[in-house]
Amino acid sequence: QVQLVESGGGLVQAGDSLRLSCAASGRTFSSYAMGWFRQVPGKERECVGAISSSGPSTYYANSVKGRFTISRDNAKNTVYLQMNSLKPEDTAIYYCAAGRTVIALLRNADYWGQGTQVTVSS
Repeated sequence: QVQLVESGGGLVQAGDSLRLSCAASGRTFSSYAMGWFRQVPGKERECVGAISSSGPSTYYANSVKGRFTISRDNAKNTVYLQMNSLKPEDTAIYYCAAGRTVIALLRNADYWGQGTQVTVSS
């Protein structure tokens, strides 16, 4: 069992930066691929970034490439999402998720956090 708790969301202006954190419980964090998803009411949930268990492989949605960076610290059981040059269309609830592999994560994550709201004003 893995429990995920997100933090770092908030209200920012367009062009600002924000870093989300996701703290995971359990001793098996380092064996999971981790990802950040976002969802806007009425739209499907979108994976914006994912990282493999040991960190060398990453995935980014085209909409955030060059602006968002996912990273992880296995010693701290934490995964991060650094978001730069934020746009109003980045406004969403951001969720942290865990899966056995990046591909498995993208198809159907095993664990989800409760989400954190990010609002970008124009």
